[in-house]
Amino acid sequence: MPKGIRYLLSCTTDMHSPPAKAAKAMEKPVPVTPLLARALQRIRSTPPRMIASPPTQPRRAAVALLIRVVPTPTAKLPDPAAPPPSLTDFFEQDWVKDPNSRAEILFLHRQNDIGENATEGRVRNAAREAHVAFPGGRTEADDEGGLYTAMRQTWEEIGIDLAEKYYTSIGQLDDREITTSLGKRLLMILSPYVFLQVTPTAPPPDPVATTTLHWIPLTALVSPNSSPKWSTVTVDAASRIAPRSSAALRYLIRALVGSMEFPAIVLDTPGPPSEKPKKKLTSTHDVIEKGLSPKTLKLWGLSLGMTLDLMSYMILPQSSRNDLPPKSEDGTESPLSQYMQLPYQDVVEDFRVEYAAPSLASVFPKFSYPDVNFWIWVFGKRYREVMRGWEASLRAGGVNDRRINWSGSALSTFYAAIRKALIVVIVARALGILFGLGFAGWWIFSQ
Repeated sequence: MPKGIRYLLSCTTDMHSPPAKAAKAMEKPVPVTPLLARALQRIRSTPPRMIASPPTQPRRAAVALLIRVVPTPTAKLPDPAAPPPSLTDFFEQDWVKDPNSRAEILFLHRQNDIGENATEGRVRNAAREAHVAFPGGRTEADDEGGLYTAMRQTWEEIGIDLAEKYYTSIGQLDDREITTSLGKRLLMILSPYVFLQVTPTAPPPDPVATTTLHWIPLTALVSPNSSPKWSTVTVDAASRIAPRSSAALRYLIRALVGSMEFPAIVLDTPGPPSEKPKKKLTSTHDVIEKGLSPKTLKLWGLSLGMTLDLMSYMILPQSSRNDLPPKSEDGTESPLSQYMQLPYQDVVEDFRVEYAAPSLASVFPKFSYPDVNFWIWVFGKRYREVMRGWEASLRAGGVNDRRINWSGSALSTFYAAIRKALIVVIVARALGILFGLGFAGWWIFSQ
């Protein structure tokens, strides 16, 4: 049995052991830096799953996932004039291996202008909850590829030059499809690229106005000693279905369908943002001017999915990403659960979603109305077949994993189930309302 699997199984066993043994295990924190080293080596050696742009939609985008290791104040740092180390040599340095060093990942928050007609309640809600992302953007016609796009966009948006000696390109994570609301139409293909700062210090960033940078410790995202703080982001379902120009239709859809809840990780920041906006926002309800700086950082949606893709390289067995540990007898554990405590860990017949797709297990929404979720399950047969095929491919060694767009198929079939469920629910509710009004009219006029 590979060492990685034995380690995961031993940790899982400790979780069900007597309290004294579990407490003893909790006294010994597992450092994140060795997990990070393993993940980056595996990302560099694993070919990403590439998605070709269809002729009808050639647009693409790229983002940069930037990681650094912060040394302790007393660490002996290398000579700044020395050439940058290789990836292997970087993690062999004493200041990096120091158990008190801190591995961090960069997120940014784009503070959009609230607008002249925004209500005070909307401004305060935007101030209380800030959604984070990665630097990046759309590919332009003269870009030399996705890697160039990620580096160019990072330089333009936050003033970090990833081509400098302070950074090294690790590799690319799997491509992702960006679709319209409820997955009805493809908008573009997104390529995530991973970078590492290989020096203890680097020139300070220079973010554009209205953008703040936040370096988040990786221990806040993956750790067997403390699970991430999971929350939700509520999205009005009517905003995804009804046109913006029809206020009445949006109100009706909101009443019939309710809202969607997406899983999110709450990111704690020990102090102020790493870099604040260079100037204030200009609007009647100016968030900065009123002192309503964001209180809560939330990681969700595509950014959460890409982060979980990165985390999966840190956690799954070292021998192979496709070499999955056996399922537990009660079906309550997964390769990621003890480290990340994924929400929505639904058991679907004979498999668990996060075995095949950790990033998909936590980015699908749930609706506020239980009957909507029920009908999604009813129409989700094709989605479950895709997930079973994905898991079978992984457990068989992943021979077809790079040739089949499993995640795209899973997303399209899941959102197809959502669309069918919403049609049934809306029609059923509309008929119920009409029947109720007709019965009320008959009762009134029959008296």
